[in-house]
Amino acid sequence: MPERTDLSRRRFLRHSATGVAAGAAVSLIGTGALGANDKIVCGFMGLGGRCRQLIDHVAKRKDTAVAYVADCDTRRHARAAKQVEQLFGVKPKTVADFRTILADKAVDVLFSPTPDQWHCPSVIYACQAGKDVYVEKPLSHNIWEGRQAVKAARKYRRVVQLGTQNRSAPYCRAAADYLRGGKLGTVHLVRVVNMKTRGVITKKPDAEPPKGVDYDMWLGPAPKRAFNPNSFHYNWHWFWDFSGGDIINDGVHQIDAARWLVGRTLPKSVVTTGGKFVFDDAQETPDTQHVHYDYGDLTMTFELTLWTPYMKKTPMKLRERDLFPEWPFCATKVEVYGTKGVMRFGRHGAGWQVHSAPGRNPYKNWKVDAELHGRRPGDAHVANFFDCVRSRKRPNADVEEGHLSTVLCHMANISYRVGGDRLVLDPKTERFVGHEAANKLVKRVGRAPWLIPEEV
Repeated sequence: MPERTDLSRRRFLRHSATGVAAGAAVSLIGTGALGANDKIVCGFMGLGGRCRQLIDHVAKRKDTAVAYVADCDTRRHARAAKQVEQLFGVKPKTVADFRTILADKAVDVLFSPTPDQWHCPSVIYACQAGKDVYVEKPLSHNIWEGRQAVKAARKYRRVVQLGTQNRSAPYCRAAADYLRGGKLGTVHLVRVVNMKTRGVITKKPDAEPPKGVDYDMWLGPAPKRAFNPNSFHYNWHWFWDFSGGDIINDGVHQIDAARWLVGRTLPKSVVTTGGKFVFDDAQETPDTQHVHYDYGDLTMTFELTLWTPYMKKTPMKLRERDLFPEWPFCATKVEVYGTKGVMRFGRHGAGWQVHSAPGRNPYKNWKVDAELHGRRPGDAHVANFFDCVRSRKRPNADVEEGHLSTVLCHMANISYRVGGDRLVLDPKTERFVGHEAANKLVKRVGRAPWLIPEEV
């Protein structure tokens, strides 16, 4: 691919030659005053598979440049740098410490597709450094730090977009408009499904970190613990110190979509049942989980399994064609039950249909009242973020919306971890009424030097 010559050579040389020292030079872009012809300069923190997808999305914009790729696992540097050079025509700086990116005033945007324990610290530190942020879902490791991230975004007037792509899909917005228009009648039940299959995480002994890995930085604010390959790259999703299992890894997409579709914020209470019923292995989070959210006049349920091979994510080829999933076996769906019909909604381009049975025999009179096919919204979501970086408007998946959806996941996990108790939420404090054990899981102190301050 030819070099992007419209990126100022002077700016690029400043990135390449001076690194952190470039932070001493004040850039109009760095201060948020973007000119029409200015590039939006990006740094990437966390160079796993999701990062590579995001780099591809960013490269489809003509007004972007990538100055840095950062990871405390230096074994990942070469591949990410090569990808950027192939797509943009300019090789980025590779650094192990993301703070180099934050110190460079010429950088406008931080992308943070990192392990969950790093999401909120990266957002808050970047906002404090004057950067806008695209952070992967979920927003937070715990409820308190998520609220701190919202406060930081507002205080420093930063654009913060969560990677819940459904919010940038036209077919999803049309589904929300359909429901808000009352065409489904009054909605009293929403069923959120996240049912699939994953493998066993075989128990392994602790070991020394691989060469090239700064494991202490990888841990970040998480508690100090010995290195174990089971809880390192990707598998960290299933360990409480780093994440919260598949409800917060993947299910947050459907939970966010469901909450948006029916226009609700936080529920009054939550009850969770489940456990490790199938896998006798190293993972700590449940392989079976059922959650009941009480919104007063509306009940929302969430169902998770990791052992159901007949439940399938919608194939990519179906999402790019005018075909719908086989709804009974769709692994990642939302079902909205109204007094006039039911909407079946598939995430990330799977489309939606509304069914009703007006006759006495539903098997004969079943009909489709409305439907809309979808397309994958990844490009549109990243484009919306960059458009907001320029306009200073709030993005489709603004940090506040991301926080509220992530709170629902945390509420479910906290109920599970305190034995399945029904927890009543105080929406003003985002703490639980009269439950000391649950409130201990709302916040964690963190680990120096990666502490989140009380006043961001």
